[in-house]
Amino acid sequence: MRKLSLKELDRTDVAGFKKQEKHPIVLVLDNIRSGLNVGSAFRTADAFALEKIYLCGITAQPPHKEILKTAIGATDSVDWEYSEKTTDALQELRAAGYRIWAVEQAEGSTALQDFPLEKGDKVALIFGNEVKGVSKEVMQVVDGAIEIPQYGTKHSLNISVCLGITVWEIFRKMKW
Repeated sequence: MRKLSLKELDRTDVAGFKKQEKHPIVLVLDNIRSGLNVGSAFRTADAFALEKIYLCGITAQPPHKEILKTAIGATDSVDWEYSEKTTDALQELRAAGYRIWAVEQAEGSTALQDFPLEKGDKVALIFGNEVKGVSKEVMQVVDGAIEIPQYGTKHSLNISVCLGITVWEIFRKMKW
């Protein structure tokens, strides 16, 4: 088996990416402390051609050294917006027809593998602070919570891992 070269991957450039159709998934980062996690979110959003990222509250914004380190250029391709209050971003998304889901361990949460999607759904996925999770204020306005089942001794996954798993599963389900 031979690895493919970058040329063989035949990826689009930033201008081409900006023009291509995006998948109707928006990431909402609710007070993320680590710029490295934010950069990883940008890179994942680029990989799956997601519509946009909202950076909320204390979440770092490009250009930030840690974001740029892990995003490796995805801050140029992925659309993003800053909102001081996460709830303001969610209000805008709801008005645009998005279903609002926190990725959080919560009472009545839906296991990721059971998350229902219908053709034409637009989904906003909220990822919370590395220590406190999705804020209580935000949890009051979501349509529901998605939870990744876990079977080990730790209580959570790193946000970049959680984000990658969740986006992959939602993306996979959207490929009708």
